[in-house]
Amino acid sequence: MDAGELSSWMAHIEAVLGDAGESDVPCGACTACCTSSQFVHIEPDEADTLRHLPPALMFAAPGRPPGHVVLPYDERGHCPMLLDGGCSIYAHRPRTCRRYDCRVFAATGITPDQPTIAARVREWSFTYANDDARDLHEALRAQATADDGAPAVRRAVDAIVRVRRR
Repeated sequence: MDAGELSSWMAHIEAVLGDAGESDVPCGACTACCTSSQFVHIEPDEADTLRHLPPALMFAAPGRPPGHVVLPYDERGHCPMLLDGGCSIYAHRPRTCRRYDCRVFAATGITPDQPTIAARVREWSFTYANDDARDLHEALRAQATADDGAPAVRRAVDAIVRVRRR
């Protein structure tokens, strides 16, 4: 599956990581991130999202300041807002969902902790506008080799940040 041109994607994901936008993942019918037993963190300033979630589904986010909540997954590992194969609050979805981009794994060569996301990631393939883009991809993968025990998504994002700083 076409993940896009790497340099363009990198510029976009850097903006997202810098709080200047949302991911633009071409998900299609994929709901891997919504069905992978992941908690969704919601910050207190996300008033619109909080208004669209049933209060009974949210609980205090462990280790976070008051007002931070977590939306849990159901007994199948699915986000409770995933109904009929789609997000029932898509226009009001949490920032965590708006910023999530599983292509960070494809770019860095890190295998996600969740098998359904890992299967999707194996399908992604970046294109390259030039040799500099190929070199960028190699740099991302080289930065991602250290396994410090952090979750895969943290390691992938950290690798992107380290390459960006170079």
